[in-house]
Formats: sequence, structure tokens, C-alpha cells
Amino acid sequence: MSDKHSAPEKPWTGRFTEPTDAFVEAFTASVEFDRRLYRHDIAGSIAHARMLAHVGVLTEAERQAIEQGLTAIREEADRGELPWSIRLEDVHMNIESRLTDRIGIAGKKLHTGRSRNDQVATDVRLYLRDEIDAIVRELVRLQSAIVDTAEREADTIMPGFTHLQTAQPVTLGHHLLAWFEMLQRDRERFLDCRKRVDSLPLGAAALAGTSYPIDREFTARELGFARVCENSLDAVSDRDFAIEFTAAAALLMTHLSRFSEEIILWSSAQFRFVELSDSFCTGSSIMPQKKNPDVPELVRGKTGRVNGHLIALLTLMKAQPLAYNKDNQEDKEPLFDTIDTVKGSLKVYADMIPNMRPLRENMVEAARRGFSTATDLADYLVRKGVAFRDAHEIVGKAVRYGVESGKDLSDMTLAELHAFCNVIEEDVFQVLTLEGSVAARNHLGGTAPAQVRAAVARARTRLG
Repeated sequence: MSDKHSAPEKPWTGRFTEPTDAFVEAFTASVEFDRRLYRHDIAGSIAHARMLAHVGVLTEAERQAIEQGLTAIREEADRGELPWSIRLEDVHMNIESRLTDRIGIAGKKLHTGRSRNDQVATDVRLYLRDEIDAIVRELVRLQSAIVDTAEREADTIMPGFTHLQTAQPVTLGHHLLAWFEMLQRDRERFLDCRKRVDSLPLGAAALAGTSYPIDREFTARELGFARVCENSLDAVSDRDFAIEFTAAAALLMTHLSRFSEEIILWSSAQFRFVELSDSFCTGSSIMPQKKNPDVPELVRGKTGRVNGHLIALLTLMKAQPLAYNKDNQEDKEPLFDTIDTVKGSLKVYADMIPNMRPLRENMVEAARRGFSTATDLADYLVRKGVAFRDAHEIVGKAVRYGVESGKDLSDMTLAELHAFCNVIEEDVFQVLTLEGSVAARNHLGGTAPAQVRAAVARARTRLG
């Protein structure tokens, strides 16, 4: 961090007779992490200056000087040339001090009618609103990759699992669309959360509002907010929008963690269902044969990080009285890291999924093991008039025979099947095949290839 200011003056020293302890100064400063808000802080300040000019608190010349100065500071920060000082504590005072250096007395008038309390609440909402939009775009990109892959693999048969045991055959396309549905709910949660982020705190000042004739609706329009916060105390102390966002992020990361677990299993030598691109794997420093699925493993690990941030924010707020407290400085690092983690995880997944190669023959072979069409045989017997519980027992005995003889149900002869129930006829083999099993699930939400293609079409419509 650069500190080109020589002993810059703090804006609140009039009340104090002793300088701030050097360690306390560093301990309480937030500029190291909150300076990422500089663009939003400047946008909020420009809107505030325009409002002050609109109501006659600033002259048009003062507004113009402030706006030009702030624009130049933003460009300076964009180039990485803005000097940041711990002595000035945070992003707000660093920018205000720089503005005063540039334009003189007019810069000192910018803070009229506001406080850092409503200023930071506004900055965080502006920032989070933009980041939610970016996250939603990455979600759509990942969902699109899943849908494209599901369409290609609509006929690919694989074992479906419960308890990680072979249960019934499904199609890979159907399996992948389950992840699409989870991510769709995640996207809806972020968009819903955005509605509550989209309220303007500016104008609440420190906690009670301001005696200046401000026009909060004007400022809201300038910044594109849907509404203003109705209560000044709530406006400066509320952080539930950040908690709600982090809760939505924790759910998304939980879904990505489950997805990661499957990809890790599927890419193992024991499953061999998929092969990940070399670009998304690493090797071992000692075992030359290894191809480690580091990307999904790391995403799985990062889920605990986001879960921790959610608990941190909940704990941060749980005992705070109204209104603003310094505790709220601690909201930013968990929030910022959650945003970075989610965006990084989504980006790498959206890039990885299109480059994941299904090993179709291995999937089909695995589906043939484990008696995955046993339920189909039970359903067949029910259609022949056998009570389901009796059918369940009959098929259980047939499976036990298969385990002992090393035969799948579809490999048994009609005579062997007759030994368990004499209503079984030649047509049983139509339902005992993997293709027949998945094709039979031809209803909305089912795994039949025709239903997968229909679901793909609906998914594309939902993505817009």
C-alpha cells in the first residue's frame, strides 16, 4: 500500500486533544479492504452532489468542480495511482481528502447532509447490486453449459443411485438437468435478494436524518435505486441484505459442492464415468500416474469458507443495538470474500463442464451391474395382477439368485424367471433392458430421452 500523504489531517480531530495511538490507527482502519468500493463511493458522491445542487445547497459551479474532481480521482484509482492512507481510515475519507486537495473548499462541502454511516451503507448496496448481476450472468453461463451437455447426452444411460448404491437406470442428460434445477433456484434466490438490496440509505445521515432540504428520491433516481430506505435508524444499521446474500451464496456453494463430489467420484478409476480436461486437473509430485480433480475438490473445500462467512455475519449482527456501531466494519471482508469465492467457483465450473468428456460405455456397463431394472420387473408383475408387496418379494428372490449365479436379471432365461413366478412371459425382456427401463419413464420430470429433450427446451426458455 502506498501512503504519499504526509501526515494527512483526520476530519474529526476537533473534539480530540491527543493523537490516535499508532496501533489503534492501524487496527481501526478499513482502507486496506474497503477501497475496492471506490467506484461506488464516487458514484454515490456524484449523485449526492447533484442532489445538493438540485435543492440549492451547492452552487452549480461547486457541483461541477466536485463532479470533475471525483471523475479525475476515479480515473487515478483505475490506473492504480491514487495514494491510499491508513491515517485517513477508509475509502470515503481518502477520496474526500484527495478531492479537497484537488479543488479546495468546494471539496469540503461535499459531505453536507450525509454521514459515513449512510455513505458506506449506500456504497455496499451499490457494490453488491453490481456483483449480484455479475454472479447471475455466470450462473446463466454455467446453466447453459449444463443444458447443452444434457441435450447431447439425452440417450446416454448410466446408473442412478440412492445411498450411493445402484438403484435404477437413468440418462446422463436427466441427471445433469437435476443440477440445472438446483442452480435455477439459486439464480432466483439471488434475483430475489437483489430486490431488497435495491434500496437507498443515503439521506439517513448518521442515524436521524438531516436538517438540510435533501431530495432522497432525486438521489435514488440518479443511482438507479428502486426505492429509498424508509427509516433512518434502520438504513444505517441494517446489514440483513448482506446476510441474505451470503445465505444464498452458501446454498449455491452447497450445490456446487455436491456437484463436485459427483465429478470427483465419476472421474476416479473406480467409476470412470467422465474424463476431465487436463486444463482443469493437476498431477502428483511423486506419483506420475495421477490426474487429480483439483478444481472440483477446491470448490468443495471453498464451500466451508462461505458457510463460515454466513455464520460470521449472523454473529456480527446478533447483539447490536440501533443504530450504527463500529462492529459493522467487520461485514465487508466476509462479504467481499464470499463474492470473490462464488464468482471464481462459477467461472471455473462454467469453463470446465463443456470440456468434460462422458465415457458412455463405462456408464452403460455400470448400469448393467447392480440389478438396476429390478423395480421394472416388480412393476411388470403388478401389471400382470400380482400385488406389489408380493411382487417385491418375488423380485428380491430373483435378485438373490442373480447374486449367487452372477447373472443380471436381463441375462436370465425365461425358465429361470418362471421359477420365481409363472405369470412372467416373453415380453418381460422388453422391460428388463436398460433402454426399455428409461424409455418407460416417459412423463413430465421423467428420465426418458424424449422427456430430457423436452426439459432441455423448457430450460432454454427459462434462461431467456
